Order: sequence, then structure tokens, then C-alpha cells
Amino acid sequence: MDEKEDLLRGENRTDLALEAGERLQNENAVPKGLRVETLHAGQAGAEVTRAYVESREAARRMGKPMGVYITIEAPDLAGEDKGYHREVSGLLSRQIRELLPKRRDREELLVVGLGNHAVTADALGPRTIDHLAVNRHLLSLFGEGVKEDGFTVLCAIEPGVMAKTGIETAEVVASITARLKPDAVLVLDSLAAGSVNRLYRTIQISNTGIAPGSGVGNHRNAINQETLGVPVIAVGIPMVVDAATIVRDAFRGAGRRGGEELNRGDFALQKFQNMYVTTKEIDEMTERLSFTLSEAINMLAG
Repeated sequence: MDEKEDLLRGENRTDLALEAGERLQNENAVPKGLRVETLHAGQAGAEVTRAYVESREAARRMGKPMGVYITIEAPDLAGEDKGYHREVSGLLSRQIRELLPKRRDREELLVVGLGNHAVTADALGPRTIDHLAVNRHLLSLFGEGVKEDGFTVLCAIEPGVMAKTGIETAEVVASITARLKPDAVLVLDSLAAGSVNRLYRTIQISNTGIAPGSGVGNHRNAINQETLGVPVIAVGIPMVVDAATIVRDAFRGAGRRGGEELNRGDFALQKFQNMYVTTKEIDEMTERLSFTLSEAINMLAG
């Protein structure tokens, strides 16, 4: 295999377990310990896929930690229909609830908005925090009288990025978790997709936590149950695609249509390996989808 063929056959970088599973299916290499269930939700015509990574071999082949990955594919999520977004928020809220610890009395959730508020494509987490109806402070203002059976206490932080704070995000989250002792931590982040078709239209929920920056090759310390001592639910939406994926798909398409050999001199995919792109509507999409995520979390608190 020459350099050009190797680049063309390279794997698209993705944070989505669904795409990693699809790659294995296309290669007829689905490992033992990987179970996938798909159902069509009545709400918003969405498709919900649950991938259960139950063995070390499956985790290695998937490139994902062992755990449960729920993917909501909502075809019109990028649109403006507020009613549609509310339906998706309700569906998302129920999927998150399935992964949270089961309690009848009061529960407390710490919501963490990862990312950089100043970089639009990375601002989904912080923008969602802006719209949350946090209520933990009400306990100190009004006492225990505000509590009910099933009452969910929400508190939230926006830890920023290490380049700005000089502190590892995982250290900030671990310190606050140790102080507050929440029942679970809900981590929100922008993701990278392996296909432009999944930008703004796909939501991933998992109980495996997250490694900030992993989607763009900037791995930071993991935020998960092992590091925090409490369950960690990660929720994200793909907001970027690496440029190499777009170039690779374009050349593959050209090869299929024309059947022509691509010249090595015309192909320099390695130049795009560290470049990430999004669409011109990113400002609007980030604001709209942050409301969708915040509504889902607000529904958890009733």
C-alpha cells in the first residue's frame, strides 16, 4: 500500500461510539462484547442507538472505554422548530435519567460545561451552563422546605480551559466534587464527528465520562467515575469535523465516480491532519443546541 492509498484508507477521527461501531461492521470485524440495539423513538422521528461495550477487546477495537453509549440521531435538530427541539430535549432527558443512579429521595447533580466560552465551536458546554435553572442555592435561602421526594438539586460550573486557568480541568472538577459530594456529575462538551452529516444532528450520552480535548487530539486527564468517585454521565454534540475527513471523503467520492487514479502529487492529506472545521452557521447552532441541552437538564429537576 503506497502513501496515497494509506491516507485514503485511514480512519476518520470521531468521538462517536456509533461511528466506531459502524466502521467495525463495515469491516465485518464486530468483536465479542459489543452489543448494539436500535429503536425508533416516536418523538421527533429520532433514532436511538444503544451500544454496550462489555469486554476489553471490544473497548480496544472501538477505541472507547467499557460502558454504555446512547446516541440520538435527530434529523431536524439543526432546524429552528422550537417544538421539535423541546421534543428532543424530552427524549434526551429520559435517556440521561436511565444512566443516573436510582433514588427516590433528593438527588444532587453537578453539571460541568467543558470548553472555551470564547471559541464558538468549543462553547457548547459553557453556553449550556448559561441557560441552566440551577437551584442548589435555594436550599440555603429557603431551607429544607423546598425539598420533595424525587427533587433534583442542580449546581453547575464552567471550569474553563487549562491554557487560560493554568489548572487541569479534571483537577477543578475533582476538587469541587470532593467538596460538594453530588450523587453524579453530568459533563457537557462539544464533540468531533467522522462525517459532516452528523454535525448538529447527533447527541451522544455515555456513562464512561470523558477526556477533554480527545476529539481534536488534545488529550487531557480523564473525568470519570474512577477519578471522581461518583458516576459521571457525558453528553455531547458534534460541532466540528477534522479537515482530513472531508478531503478523504471527497477523494473517495471522486474515485468512485470517475474511476480515475489520483495522482500522488495532487494529494497531500497529511497537511489537513491537525485542522478542524465547522460550518458558517456555527454561532447560531451553538446557541440553539445549548438551549436544547439545557432544557433536557432542567427537565431532570422537574
